[in-house]
Amino acid sequence: MKMNKTINIEPISRLEGHAKVSVNLNENGDVVDAKLHVLEFRGFEKFMEGRMIWEAPRITTQICGICPVSHHLAAAKACDDLFGVEIPETGMKLRELMQMSQYIHSHSLHFFALAAPDFVFGPDADPAVRNLLGVIDANPELAKKAITLRKMGQTMIERVGGKAIHPVTAIPGGMSKPLSKEDREQMLKDAKTAVELSTLALDVGKEIFEKYRDLIPKFAAIKTKHMGLTNKGALELYDGMLKINDINGGNLIEFDPRNYLEHIAEHVNDWSYMKFPYYRQMGYPDGIFRVGPLSRMNVADRISTDLANTEMKEFKRAFGAFPQYTLLYHHARLIELLYASERAFELLSDESITDERVRVPVERVEGEGVGVIEAPRGTLFHHYKTDSSGKITMANLIVATAGNNHAMNLSIADVAKGFIKNGKFTEGILNRVEMALRAYDPCLSCATHAMGQMPLELELRMQECVLDTVRR
Repeated sequence: MKMNKTINIEPISRLEGHAKVSVNLNENGDVVDAKLHVLEFRGFEKFMEGRMIWEAPRITTQICGICPVSHHLAAAKACDDLFGVEIPETGMKLRELMQMSQYIHSHSLHFFALAAPDFVFGPDADPAVRNLLGVIDANPELAKKAITLRKMGQTMIERVGGKAIHPVTAIPGGMSKPLSKEDREQMLKDAKTAVELSTLALDVGKEIFEKYRDLIPKFAAIKTKHMGLTNKGALELYDGMLKINDINGGNLIEFDPRNYLEHIAEHVNDWSYMKFPYYRQMGYPDGIFRVGPLSRMNVADRISTDLANTEMKEFKRAFGAFPQYTLLYHHARLIELLYASERAFELLSDESITDERVRVPVERVEGEGVGVIEAPRGTLFHHYKTDSSGKITMANLIVATAGNNHAMNLSIADVAKGFIKNGKFTEGILNRVEMALRAYDPCLSCATHAMGQMPLELELRMQECVLDTVRR
């Protein structure tokens, strides 16, 4: 008698956070569907309630060690909105510089350490080789340059943000300290080198992707809407208008991010703690969209820096004005890496970035504020409400990875259906399912939230003796 079967891929490798994939087969061994289960629990939205609003930029950096800058800046922007202040121009430039530095760090880390092994060695290669150490052995000089590029991003974050991992300098009203002339001079040199190394990374990437040109249109080739920030049509990573394009590339809507609740809603499914955002006017699941590097390439008409804009034009000539292929996230990510390096160099070339007026005073106020920024993985929302004492009464976060949640499930299902036949599969086939996820560079620690009421058991102990137990 034939029976239905489930293939579990657990844990998922070479991404940030913990998750598993379940692939459900019918009685003939063909794939019915596949789901991404994000099972770790983080309670940031809830435990921020009762904290003072000016603590938000510092607390939220602890959400993630890979993209803490984005949470730091989104929280600071929400505070600015809540207090109703316009921060000084130099403060804005320093925040954007910190953001560019994070992109240099994050995008180079993902491509060389997490994504490249699949392409350098092939998805069927021995897992013992198909990893960062294998890349280092295969090309030590390239690996050294990749590590140098990532280190530059981290060092630049530290110079602007005070700490390399969990920055502290973005505060309500601007920045807590100016940039010294000495730091500017060193960062200017680093940014120039970053442009050179980012150009090299893109050249290497394009050479690798060319070998997989036939696979790209067939691999997780789903069609969705795309969302991202733009600034008068140009790619924007710090501030701008939110734009959603339909599945054919037409402009569906463009709106002020502070009005996101009018256009963005969140759905929950009982098999994941990660929420499923969607375009409210179309409902769920018709309104699902994608975010991140490929989406930003799709909603933008141009890039403001010369080298990255040239690469964007070449990218769209090769794959169309509105490409949907999931593997192109990697290519788009490298174009953004180049843009971030160029933009950092532009910002540091302006001597006014060392101006000492980097903040304005703020007053305690009861209110509401929204901060939206483009994290490396996509659009990030921070939304807070406070009482008259400045305590947070409500916090809502829509994290970048969640914006791709439904699309990631569609992508792994598409790959599983394409490669698993008659119940037969190999490690390489299961790795292809993981490759569909790695294209999005998901940050699962950022994106998980409780659904409903979580079971909880609290024990009060004295050494080995249980004195009391409370259960919910």
